Amino acid sequence: MKMRSAFPIATLALLPALISCSGLPEQDPPLTEEALAAVTVDAGAPRRDLARQVDDLFVNPALGETRALVVMQDGRIAAERYGVGYGPDTRFVSWSMAKTITGVMIGMMVADGLLHLDEPAPVDMWQRPGDPRAEITLRHLLQMRSGLRHTEAGDPPYESSEVRMLFLDGRDDMARWAKEQPLEAEPGAMFEYSSSTSVILADIAANALTASRNPETRRRAVAEYLEARLFGPLGMTSMVPEFDASGTLIGGSLVHGSARDWARLGEFLRRKGRAPTGSQLVPQRWIEQMLTPSPRSPQYGFQIWLNREYREKGSPEEHPLFPDRAPSSLFSLIGHMGQYVIVSPSQRLTLVRLGHSERAERIAMMGELADIVELYPER
Repeated sequence: MKMRSAFPIATLALLPALISCSGLPEQDPPLTEEALAAVTVDAGAPRRDLARQVDDLFVNPALGETRALVVMQDGRIAAERYGVGYGPDTRFVSWSMAKTITGVMIGMMVADGLLHLDEPAPVDMWQRPGDPRAEITLRHLLQMRSGLRHTEAGDPPYESSEVRMLFLDGRDDMARWAKEQPLEAEPGAMFEYSSSTSVILADIAANALTASRNPETRRRAVAEYLEARLFGPLGMTSMVPEFDASGTLIGGSLVHGSARDWARLGEFLRRKGRAPTGSQLVPQRWIEQMLTPSPRSPQYGFQIWLNREYREKGSPEEHPLFPDRAPSSLFSLIGHMGQYVIVSPSQRLTLVRLGHSERAERIAMMGELADIVELYPER
């Protein structure tokens, strides 16, 4: 009797391997209550599929650490989840997502008549006779093609323009340091992504609001402008912009806000500059220009990334988004180490992912975000 019972027990032990070899589909592990609770009943996509994709972002160590995720579909929250120690009230650092706020602020000032898009950028030190930097326009700066010698990433890292500006010799007056750099290319001729360029834009904005060089006056002028014209009307109550010692907004790197407020900003862009009340906060044509590909970099607009193909098939160069898996109208704010606000107007979708992922993890994580985007049909 003992010999007869041993055979079926051994067979049962081998069943998983036998099923795998048989070609039968493996069953996904059951969803936890936490995974299901993160997704609303009316999510605009298959609820269990969305719950599983969201869960993967939080439990798969190969994707890095996801600290917050908010998915909004057609203006309503479809999914929301936070990592341990984080929640709806946590302020997350923007890193380079701040650049898009700077771009919107410049658009408001252009609409106000304070700045002019295609005239020489109002930087006094560039207007001296014989200075070739006088040819740099506001459009060049917005599209990251000023031609200034700004190297975002260096080897060693402390040689990069970003590190020198933020933490070393430029830290007390970041805009001055950025403006002092010489040209390495003719203005308008070359794309070079640069946080230093965004700080120059933030400095131009402060100078348009006040003639004072007093740091506190400059800081207050920009902070009040952003609150009155953008953060307040959108209900973005958590936003905290950072300023350097000279009172200039660190407009390429340092704005803090909750995941829900970053989603509100994405929705504002999806609605082409309108607040939820219907008020037009910045002209629709400015948002359209922000989302128009640069002549030197089709994947970039005015301080924002675009889901446009820009390289030959098979090129080893990494695309910042996923043009092969989502509409070309999709765009994104992107920050260091995996901060994303992804907006797809044709899918009425805004997705916020905040956390910490190294490069290899980030590539895998972007595939997971693309999986979420693909759950939503175009309308």
